[in-house]
Amino acid sequence: MIALRNLLFKLFFYGGSVPIVMTTPISALISWRALVAHTHFWTRWHGWTTRHILDIHQRIEGGRFGDMAFGGAPVLYAAKHQSMYETLELGRMLRNPAIVMKQELTDIPVWGWAAKRYGVIVVDREASAGALRRMLRDARAALSAKRSILIFPEGTRVEPGEQPELRAGFAGLYQMLKIPVVPVAIDSGMVWPKHGPKVPGTVTFRFGDPIPPGLPREEAERRVHAAINALDVPRD
Repeated sequence: MIALRNLLFKLFFYGGSVPIVMTTPISALISWRALVAHTHFWTRWHGWTTRHILDIHQRIEGGRFGDMAFGGAPVLYAAKHQSMYETLELGRMLRNPAIVMKQELTDIPVWGWAAKRYGVIVVDREASAGALRRMLRDARAALSAKRSILIFPEGTRVEPGEQPELRAGFAGLYQMLKIPVVPVAIDSGMVWPKHGPKVPGTVTFRFGDPIPPGLPREEAERRVHAAINALDVPRD
């Protein structure tokens, strides 16, 4: 049954995603709001297929979360990253944040162009001074548009049980933007592993207590690292 669910998910989700992604430039040329609506249609398609085909559901913990707890003021979300699941679900859940995204993803034909129109923040893994300045410029533009920012501070998708140190990009944004950080612990890797079939279950999004701006870098990183790993349980 699990193998059948995975096969059907690939057929339905990816089969439906091709025309959705290929028509994204049309929405992008109309307006930013049209592009957002188009993106939400894709994420809702993702949510429907994961629930009804894979039998994967989600639970949100932590009461008020993110900018909803700050009267609409933008915040910096720092989230755990274990699967593709949260990259799509968080965009809709957090009301269109500007997502910090690695350079190679924005180089994908069609999709990468639309992502830039949406307003992602491109990060260069080489971490050059020029790349950092571009990242901060894009982040400030997002704040000016009253958009929160979403970063996966460990820099890449990890397996359950893996807790790498935070990348330098998080500290750069934290120190320069001076806005609260909302850590998000996610355990999607338990049902959506990096290798192997996806299995039925529930993905928990736990929004931690906001971390105020202005803390020393080491303390901010320590608190974020602990909070985003609060649900982390190694796989057997």
